[in-house]
Formats: sequence, C-alpha cells, structure tokens
Amino acid sequence: MSLVTDGDVAVVTGAGSGVGRVVATALLGAGYRVALAGRRAEALEETAGGRETALVAPTDVADAESVARLFAQVRERWGRVDLLMNNAGTFGPSGSVDEIAVEDWTSTVATNLTGAFLCAREAFAAMRAQQPQGGRIINNGSISAHVPRPGSAAYTATKHALTGLTKSIALDGRPYGIACGQIDIGNAATDMTAGISVGAKQADGSIRPEPTFDPAHVADAVLLMARLPLDANIPFLTITATTMPFLGRG
Repeated sequence: MSLVTDGDVAVVTGAGSGVGRVVATALLGAGYRVALAGRRAEALEETAGGRETALVAPTDVADAESVARLFAQVRERWGRVDLLMNNAGTFGPSGSVDEIAVEDWTSTVATNLTGAFLCAREAFAAMRAQQPQGGRIINNGSISAHVPRPGSAAYTATKHALTGLTKSIALDGRPYGIACGQIDIGNAATDMTAGISVGAKQADGSIRPEPTFDPAHVADAVLLMARLPLDANIPFLTITATTMPFLGRG
C-alpha cells in the first residue's frame, strides 16, 4: 500500500468509539495522518474505514511497553508526531469512597491518569527529538475536572489530576515548542454517556435526565486547538450542553 506522506501526524487514544472515534475521523478528514490507538482492533478498523492515512494500532494505554510500541510504530511509519489526543478513559466504579474497591480505584487511575502520562511521555520525547521540533498534546479532561458527580471519587480524582498533568506538560514543553492543552467536555452524546440522557444522579440525591450535545462539536473544538501555530495555545477549553447542571447550584 502506498503511504501518504503529507499532513501532520496525530495519535488518538480511545479511537475505537465515542469521542475518540469522532475526533479521529475529523482529523483524518482534515488531512492528518492518524494513528488509532485502543484495545479493540475491530473497532479501530471501523474508525479507519480503509483510509491509507490511518494506522490501526491496538494499544493498552495503561501498559508502558504497549504505549512504547505504539509510538515506535508511528515514528517508523511517518517519522514524527505532531499531535497527541489523550482521550482513552473509563468511568470506573460508582459509589461513595468507602464502597470503592481498591482494585477498581487502581484500574481507573491506571487508564485515566497513568495512561495519559505514558502517552504524553512518549509523545513529548518524540516531539522534543524530531526536526522540526515541537508538537501539541491535548488531554481529554471532563466537567469532572471541575466538579464531581455523586459517587465518582475515582473518576473525579483522575480528572482533577489530569489538569495538573496538563499544566506541567505545558510548562515543561516551552523550551521545545511543545504546547499542551485540555478540553473539558460536558455531556457529549456517546455510548459511554447514554445513561445521562435517561437519568443521572444529582447532588441532592434526585435522578434527573440531563441534556446532551452532538460530539461532532467536540471534534470541531479539538481541530480549533490543533490547528493553532505552536506559538499559541488554548490551555483549557470547556464545551458543554448549554442547559446541563454545571454552572448553577443544582
């Protein structure tokens, strides 16, 4: 198969479904060469849709060796990394903090936080070493990086921590032309958030349906961040369903 050698190179984790699939598809449509990372090869193949500018790379982001293989594949095929979208994540366990099993906490941290760190670590190293130097890392935070839902200690803790990781990467990347930003999403309509539109537990204990919005708008926002020159950055961008219970007090 002949390979396309034009266009920036992007890596998207969690690209087999939901926001990751939508963002990866938008990047491919915008002319990027995109490595699709995720656990399920069949789902990644569906996202790729046979495009020669897509690289299907089954990856466990919580495993350092698996992540290293991912970025080695990308560099071998395309020679550089211009963009990382750290998107892979899981809601993890639900319940008050005393009800969360330690192994469920550890698993959530491994995927949502350690996974983002491992991918950023590999991307940063590639961006620092390549010529021309530099690149951009975008972390998928959440409204939970600002405020928790009831019974979401593991998920919320990882998303708050991701904000610290974003700030640290942005600061460490300055000498090398590496920009880092975070997109915090509230209620994009995906399979992962399907239950929210039916009924979500509120801070007062009630169960109420919440509004959602088309994840295509998340892809538009990511493209806005990605297309900036490296001397400009959007450190934090929040996109929500307009009437979701976030800005008010319940």
